[in-house]
Amino acid sequence: MKMRTDYCGNISQDYLGQTVSLCGWVQRRRDHGGVIFIDLRDREGLVQVVCDPDVPEMFATAETVRNEFCVRITGLVRARPSGTENANMKSGAIEILCRNLEILNASVTPPFQLDDDNLSETTRLTHRVLDLRRQQMQKNLMLRYKVAMTIRNHLDQQGFIDVETPMLTKSTPEGARDYLVPSRVNAGTFFALPQSPQLFKQMLMVAGFDRYYQITKCFRDEDLRADRQPEFTQVDIETSFMDEQEIRDLFEDMIRKVFKSALNADLHAQFPVMAYSEAMHRFGSDKPDMRVKLEFTELTDIMKDVDFKVFSGPANSDNGRVVGLRVPGGAEIPRSEIDAYTTFVAIYGAKGLAWIKVNELAKGREGLQSPIVKNIHDAALNELLKRTGAQDGDIIFFGADKAKVVNDAIGALRLKVGHSEFGKKHGLVQGQWEPLWVVDFPMFEYDEDGGRWVACHHPFTSPKEGHEDYLTTDPGKCLAKAYDMVLNGWELGGGSVRIHKEAVQSKVFRALNIGEEEAQGKFGFLLDALQYGAPPHGGLAFGLDRIVTMMTGAESIRDVIAFPKTQRAQCLLTQAPSEVDDKQLRELHIRLRQTEAKIVS
Repeated sequence: MKMRTDYCGNISQDYLGQTVSLCGWVQRRRDHGGVIFIDLRDREGLVQVVCDPDVPEMFATAETVRNEFCVRITGLVRARPSGTENANMKSGAIEILCRNLEILNASVTPPFQLDDDNLSETTRLTHRVLDLRRQQMQKNLMLRYKVAMTIRNHLDQQGFIDVETPMLTKSTPEGARDYLVPSRVNAGTFFALPQSPQLFKQMLMVAGFDRYYQITKCFRDEDLRADRQPEFTQVDIETSFMDEQEIRDLFEDMIRKVFKSALNADLHAQFPVMAYSEAMHRFGSDKPDMRVKLEFTELTDIMKDVDFKVFSGPANSDNGRVVGLRVPGGAEIPRSEIDAYTTFVAIYGAKGLAWIKVNELAKGREGLQSPIVKNIHDAALNELLKRTGAQDGDIIFFGADKAKVVNDAIGALRLKVGHSEFGKKHGLVQGQWEPLWVVDFPMFEYDEDGGRWVACHHPFTSPKEGHEDYLTTDPGKCLAKAYDMVLNGWELGGGSVRIHKEAVQSKVFRALNIGEEEAQGKFGFLLDALQYGAPPHGGLAFGLDRIVTMMTGAESIRDVIAFPKTQRAQCLLTQAPSEVDDKQLRELHIRLRQTEAKIVS
């Protein structure tokens, strides 16, 4: 006889009159005047079990069970009494009349109730096994599985093959810090855990595999945020003989199918496309949340000669910017809330937050409320009101500083106001899913501290047609065949068409001040491979954790990862990282000394 005939959450009216065997955990036990009710739970959901004293041995066992006991029951499926149904459960119209109850394993008293919604993250991650039993976490992990399988099935249908690439590889100088693994066999040397399979997937294209994918772990030793982990899961994809538009079309279709399959959500039939320069100009971000119906107004040119130095200073600076953010109906925002926004933008480096309330436009200056109006001459004031399209009852917030500070601070303020209760009330945020392609990224940005150009994405991205000459004449003008897929202000994935010619790749290395000897030492295997008829190729990598986080509405990607790390890169469940034993420590010290000796010599 089978230990169980089905899952608890699957039992419905279709089973009426049948005898079933179920296994699971006791969610709760209730004693109602001689009748014991047990809510039995497994990964598919709950079912109500009724234990009558008619079966004395079974009933005696039922009296001993407690929360989180692992049990097996056998009983008859019957309809619940009228008026006791639970429409929120698949099994809400039935109950199991228990005939046999077996305790498979008892449980000590749990540290928290599984239906407690006010648990700290520290408590949840310390007792992660119990946390994962909670219904929401079960749903999250099941959804993650469904998303991954939809991706695999789609890519399989499109002719992609799953190829594993190494976990122990060579450290490269680009991107975040590597996690290093000392080699015992090759004393004084280290492997690096991969930040991505970038170079291996390019070499698979050179090797002729044509269409590759891998759902793989990647590692970055970097400061953590809600959407970052030291180890994360990447859907890594590469293809040959497709141009940028074909690549985007292929993966746009994949994401549409994923959302339809997992959430029954219909994304746009064609995703809008926006240049990086336009995104930064209008929203101050390369991943704008298009649900928020607010955008920047450029004011730099009209603020050059105003008396207000807070505006005129940045307006006359080479890397300065002045923008306005008009908030319709915002004049009703109280001063206390404006002060809170001022504190908020300071997080992003802003020294303050200037504002003007438009009470009555027809009255000119007299109809404006602000401590800065007196410092702005009539021509500039009239022009800023005209450009912003200000109406009675609006407020205009201003950002004036270095362009990066303005973009970061006012871009974050745009989201803060848009998603606030005020923003929702006034329709400043609209739509559920708003996807976007951001394209034409700069190839390079100038590192003031290092005094050199650095790659904005990675140094293997191809320049746009006609931009190759800029690699030697003016790297700042060079645009890349790079593209990011953005959804609701999150970067779902990013990629590019790659450099497939050794001469162009060497030219990029020179633009990055990577000499020929250094390039050979670090990337010689790639440069050599490109000389053997490497095909045109490109690809994209999606963050699986981020996709599922968005779908579930979770606050952090830790809620969709089975065993995540904290923001201090620690596993509270296993207490990792931890000290190693003396023998391992001695071996590590020896390897480090050998490495130091090599460097000195």
